[in-house]
Amino acid sequence: MTLPLGFVVRLDRHTRVVDGGRALLGGFPTRLLRLTPKARRLLVGRTLPVRDASSALLADRLLDTGMAHPVAGSLPSPADARYTVVVPVRDRPRQLERLLGSIGTETPVIVVDDASRRPAAVAEVAAKYRARLVTLAENVGPAGARNAGLCLVTTPYVVFADSDIVLDPDTVPTLLRHFADPRVAMAVPRITGLPNAATTWIERYENARSSLDLGDRPAAVRPGTPVSWASSACVVARVDALGEGFDEGMRVGEDVDLCWRLIEAGRRVRYEPAVRAAHEHRVRLGDWFLRKAVYGTGAQPLARRHPAYIAPAVFAPWSMAFAGALLAQRRWSVPAAGAVLGVVTVRIARRLDGTRYPYRLAVPLAGNGALATLAQTSALLTRHWWPLTAVGCAVSRRVRRATAVAALADIVLEYRRDQATLDPLRYGLARRLDDLAYGAGVWFSALKGRSTAALRPRVTR
Repeated sequence: MTLPLGFVVRLDRHTRVVDGGRALLGGFPTRLLRLTPKARRLLVGRTLPVRDASSALLADRLLDTGMAHPVAGSLPSPADARYTVVVPVRDRPRQLERLLGSIGTETPVIVVDDASRRPAAVAEVAAKYRARLVTLAENVGPAGARNAGLCLVTTPYVVFADSDIVLDPDTVPTLLRHFADPRVAMAVPRITGLPNAATTWIERYENARSSLDLGDRPAAVRPGTPVSWASSACVVARVDALGEGFDEGMRVGEDVDLCWRLIEAGRRVRYEPAVRAAHEHRVRLGDWFLRKAVYGTGAQPLARRHPAYIAPAVFAPWSMAFAGALLAQRRWSVPAAGAVLGVVTVRIARRLDGTRYPYRLAVPLAGNGALATLAQTSALLTRHWWPLTAVGCAVSRRVRRATAVAALADIVLEYRRDQATLDPLRYGLARRLDDLAYGAGVWFSALKGRSTAALRPRVTR
C-alpha cells in the first residue's frame, strides 16, 4: 500500500532541518534521518507533495517516524465517502437529540439503546430524526453497544459518536480525507468542551484540561508518544479494518485497546485537531471525580492485553540515574545529575557524528530528555504512586520536599500552558484531585487484578 499522488505531508513543528537540508532531526523517538540529494529536492520548504514513487516512499517514512503529518485540507476525499453514524446511548434523550440535530436527517444513523431505564424517550428522539433504533435487552456497556451497531453498517466508513457529543459540519468530511492513506484505519478530532459558558469551576477546569483533549498539534496515535491513545467519544473508522470491533469484556479503556490493536496490526491512527467535536463535560465535583477514578480502573485490563504499552513511565538507564541523584537531595546531587547529563550529551553528539554541529544539536536534545524525566518522575509521585508517596511523606522530610516541589511545579507549568479561565488556586486543587482520583483507580484495578504491571515503569535503551 502506497500513498497516492497528490498526498501532502508537512514536517512536524519539532522536526529540524539540519546541515543545510542534508538531514532531518525529530520524530518519536528522536532520530536523525539523512537525505540523499534526490530526497532533498523532493521537499518544498517544510512540505512534501507526493508526485512519484520516490516522494511516496519518503512521505511514508516521515509519517512512520512521526517527523511529518498529513495536510488534511489538501488531501483528496475517498472515492466512496459514504458513512454511517453509530450512537451508543443509555437514557440521555436530551443529549441524544442535540447530537442528532447536529448530524441532520440525511446521514444514516444507528442509535443503539443500551437497556435504557426509559426507552420510550430514546425511541421518540430516534424516530424524530429518522435514525434506525436497535434496542438491547441487557446493558452491555459502550463497547458492546458500538459493536451491535457496527454489525449493521453497510457503508465503507463508520462514525462512532457518544450521545454527549456535538459534531461540527466539517468534522467528519475532514477526517475522511485522512483515509487517502491506505494504511489509516481510524481518525479522530480534537475533543473540546461545549461552547456555552461553563457553569462550575470543575467544568472550567475540564474545558482547559479534559482527559479527552489531546492538544492542538496533529499527531500519529502511537504508544510511547505524546498522543499514545485516542478517545472513542468521536471516531471515524474504516469498517473493513475494525474486524470484530471493540473488546466487549472492557467497560473502560476499550477505545485505547482498539487503537493499540490496530497499530499492532500495522495500521495507522491519526489525530487531527484542525476539526473538533464538542463534549458535554461533567459539571458536578462528585460525578467528575468518580469518572476520573473509573478511567484509572482501565489500567490493569490494558496491562494484561498490552503489557509493553501501559507503563506509567518509560526511563532510560541514564534518566533513572539523573532522577535518582536529584531525589537523593544530597550535596552531591546536583553535581552528579549534571555529570550524568554531560555524559548523555556527549553520547548523543557522537551519534550525530557527521552533522555540522553535533554538540549544538545534542545539548537541547539532552535538555529535553532531562525535562521529560523530571515530568515523568513528578507524575509518579503525585499521580500513579501517590499512595506510596503519602506513606513516604509521613516518614521522610526528603519525600515531603520532593512531593511539594513536584506538585507546585506541575501546577505552575500546566496552568500557564492550559490558559485556564480559572484562578490558580482552584486550578491547582482540581489538578491534585484529578491525580488522586486517577491514581486511586489504577491502584484499585491493580489490587483487583493482583498484578503490579500497571504500576511498574519500563526501562528501555
